[in-house]
Amino acid sequence: MKVLHITRTLPQEMLGPMYLSRAVKDAGHDMRAVCLPDPAWLRKIQEYRPDVITWSTMTGNQRPIFDLNRLLKRKFDFFSLVGGPHVTFVPDEVKDPDVDALCIGEGEGALVELLDTLESGGEWRDVRNLAFCDDGQEVIKNPLRPLVSDLDGLGFPDRDVIYDAQHLYRDSPRKVVVTQRGCPMLCSFCFHHAWKKKVYGARNNQYVRKNSVDFVIAQVQEMRSRYPLDFVHFLDDIFNLRSDWLEEFCERWPREVGLPFDVILMANMTRESHIEQLKSAGCIYARIAFEAANDYIRNTVYRKNTERSQLVDAAGWIKKHGIRLGSLNMLGAPGGTLEDDIATVELNIQCEVDHPLCSIVQPYPEFELNEITREMGIAVAEYDEFPAQFNRESSIEVKDKVAIENLHKWFPILVRNPRLLPLARRTLGKRLLRLPLLWMYMLYSEWLVTEQNSLYNRAQGNRGLGTWPLVDFGKRVVTKGAVRCLSLVGAKVVGKMATRLQMGDERVVAHMD
Repeated sequence: MKVLHITRTLPQEMLGPMYLSRAVKDAGHDMRAVCLPDPAWLRKIQEYRPDVITWSTMTGNQRPIFDLNRLLKRKFDFFSLVGGPHVTFVPDEVKDPDVDALCIGEGEGALVELLDTLESGGEWRDVRNLAFCDDGQEVIKNPLRPLVSDLDGLGFPDRDVIYDAQHLYRDSPRKVVVTQRGCPMLCSFCFHHAWKKKVYGARNNQYVRKNSVDFVIAQVQEMRSRYPLDFVHFLDDIFNLRSDWLEEFCERWPREVGLPFDVILMANMTRESHIEQLKSAGCIYARIAFEAANDYIRNTVYRKNTERSQLVDAAGWIKKHGIRLGSLNMLGAPGGTLEDDIATVELNIQCEVDHPLCSIVQPYPEFELNEITREMGIAVAEYDEFPAQFNRESSIEVKDKVAIENLHKWFPILVRNPRLLPLARRTLGKRLLRLPLLWMYMLYSEWLVTEQNSLYNRAQGNRGLGTWPLVDFGKRVVTKGAVRCLSLVGAKVVGKMATRLQMGDERVVAHMD
């Protein structure tokens, strides 16, 4: 059986399809990917003639995916399988007549079982983790298979499936690695608490799983033997989840791998000894989640269970030991104020954050934050109203919405240049400044990445014209600009094609779609 995964070209490589492809190929099937925009995407589909096309959805990007799936259903014969957080929490999406089934939760075992069943001519509606709707009315959800307990047993993710489709990922010297699944925290804005409680009904000892250090090191060594690799970006929610694992990793990594890397740390789990170990192992960039300076918002609304002193201490240790400090922040909390968000800027300034990252609150389906906004009467009415990019605009009607969205664009600039705060205050309520501020934000964000790249290059001893900050910055801006323009053009073309397909659809005529 042949599987095709279709996805947008995202800022960093996607690990999910890589793990799916590993399972599919180990089971004797084949899997490829198409990364849009790709001018030859229709020709590639026609030549490959997949039996199954897979999609991954997050709330906010589901509508273009369903439109594109509808378009392809008119041109090709395939089984359409949609997975990801959005459909896991909103299984009613399978009522779309062009979607054959949804995959709820983890997908490796379900996809392999589906392929084996389709190949043998069996009844695919019995496959665990699938949801389907034959009559357009009743959604049937099959039982879930247990969570994958042995992450090492999944094998190394098949990077070729994405690298062959998008050479930007293959050629990049920075590669993404994840060493765990699950998170023990109960943050109200994160999918983990809903996935753990509402989807699987699991305890932390079942839900939070970690690769062995042996597996992680062997995976990176294998990556380095096949692809360009100068730096490893660890994507774990909490890299210092287990002190014993961290100690073993930090002792072995410099001796057996010796590459610089970055991590995300949980402040209330962080000790200075962790930072000392990470520094000795080659960590040059560490991010901690501030989220909000206001204690009530951080701990009662967001459920972070983190004291301000823990944030300040963790940040101080990172700076003390010469590691680049990054922060994760959110603006626009329900019940919060503009001054609360400005206080979050000031906390970042106090901690001398080098690389501040900021998003805007999005109360996604089944998240506790969604329930909070419903109780307040400010929840998002329709799932299609969520923005495709969570860091551009607020999806709930908070007070000073325009000012908060504009503050988001100022955020990294103000943290690094606090003297601009009085000027920024005068611009926050100006709706007409949204686009200029967005461009300013995007350019400055690229400059922060350029600073980060300079650290990578110094750590590796790289020299040459291409490593100069201004050259790297210009290359990044031009490359991303080209990809963005192609994406916009492609989206418009697909949108027009999907609209033409809907012209005779009576649901559209009746304003029901």
